[in-house]
Amino acid sequence: MSTVLITGIAGFIGSSIARALLDEGAQVRGIDNLSTGSLENIDEIRSQIDFRKADVLDRDALKDACDGVDYVFHEAAIPSVPKSVDDPIGTNGPNLTGTLYVLEAARKAGVRRVLYAASSAAYGDSPELPKTEDMLPAPLSPYAVQKLAGEQYLASYHRVYGLETVSLRYFNIFGPRQDPSSQYSGVLARFISLMLAGQTPTIYGDGLTSRDFTYIDNVVSANLLAARAPAAKVAGRVFNVATGQRTTLLEAFAEIKRITGFTGGVNHAPEREGDIKHSLADIQMAEQAFGYKVKAGLAYGLEQTIEWARTMATA
Repeated sequence: MSTVLITGIAGFIGSSIARALLDEGAQVRGIDNLSTGSLENIDEIRSQIDFRKADVLDRDALKDACDGVDYVFHEAAIPSVPKSVDDPIGTNGPNLTGTLYVLEAARKAGVRRVLYAASSAAYGDSPELPKTEDMLPAPLSPYAVQKLAGEQYLASYHRVYGLETVSLRYFNIFGPRQDPSSQYSGVLARFISLMLAGQTPTIYGDGLTSRDFTYIDNVVSANLLAARAPAAKVAGRVFNVATGQRTTLLEAFAEIKRITGFTGGVNHAPEREGDIKHSLADIQMAEQAFGYKVKAGLAYGLEQTIEWARTMATA
């Protein structure tokens, strides 16, 4: 792997992928408009990367950023169901139009492969579990529609133009550097931040909502493996990236409570529009196609994330 571009490099996932690629000796270039990402996430690697403050809707910036690039890791997005419900048009630009612009810039620059941060939201609220990649998509929220349409663009660019593309459907990613103060952050980041501060977290619904919570190390591994895999096994395809294990919000709360020593309880509020009740991935296809394996489970991931959050609180 030589030269790579990461969109959304200052975000939680993008910055984690950047560190792993640097460790492998790659030349790393990144763009981010810093609307949800933070320069703090790339502070210690800033001197080792070519960082450009730019938006994925800026076609000229994308053209320059893709020049001489072998692989694109497209992580930039507004990853929020509630935000997309409130502003479907405003989120469509970064989430879908931006993806099209990235693909077109990559195609024209002769990029070898584009890897895309797709979403498990594409499956919707179908009661069938686990979710397999051959299931009929049933997106509920505008965010889910935007991310699913992005997958279709990637598949089209492979079929029509021969660009190698891989869509990785992330399931509820968490880990260090996920901003708990952001409205876009996952539930575990918010729980951890509040409970470390001795404050009561809120669960929307009865707490029996379940998720396939996936620690960031698994996502980073999946991206690197999918980038290296033979085109015949991955190009134009979609893969789940998760653990294949399901945890309810109440169970997650209990585990965080155990690790943090929090002594309080939890508040309940009405369920939110667009939220999915249950999510669980079948990860066999990724295992077979590019050797994906779960590197870290929920308990280890929570311990690492809480340790990082404690360090940040005292920094």
